[in-house]
Amino acid sequence: MIRVLLVHDTHLLRSALVALLGKERDLDVVPASWRTAPGRARSLQPHVCVVDVDCPGSATLSAAAEFIKHAADRAGALLVLATASRPGLLRRAFDARALGYVNKDAGPERLLAAIRKVASGERYVDDSLAFDFLQAADMPLTPRELSVLSLAAEGASVSEIAGRLHLSHGTVRNYMTAITRKTGARNRVDAIRISQGAGWV
Repeated sequence: MIRVLLVHDTHLLRSALVALLGKERDLDVVPASWRTAPGRARSLQPHVCVVDVDCPGSATLSAAAEFIKHAADRAGALLVLATASRPGLLRRAFDARALGYVNKDAGPERLLAAIRKVASGERYVDDSLAFDFLQAADMPLTPRELSVLSLAAEGASVSEIAGRLHLSHGTVRNYMTAITRKTGARNRVDAIRISQGAGWV
């Protein structure tokens, strides 16, 4: 029996996926929201953890990153549900050691195949996400630039970003200038828009 933890913050979709997967005799599926996921992972110790990295509760993937970082050893293989044309989310999921990637527009049979494959320790990448993976390899921003941009996207001022990241105001401004240039943006707001569209933040 494959123990599956399904993490999604939209109750209706979470319930529908659990009902769908629960019909399979070899799967034991337990639902969780992002808030309850760490506790569920500790108690269930699933073979596969299926997470939607693009749902509202994942809060620009910060909740996912925290959950994955602290629960990865207990959460078995990580399988992410992703949207095409968001290469940043794929890159961040890859950096978090995800083993499987399924397009949210794929049919249920693909999700089932992916769960069984990653449960056996094999990688699964949905064919329709291949081009996004190529784009994900070309992420232009450094981890520090992403940290600065993530805080800016939350509405933090230069002063607040500097305080939270222990940087000088000038260094934060230099990072924002580099981010604007690397993303081909016109200004800070445009850089945030472009990066959010790609799933970098």
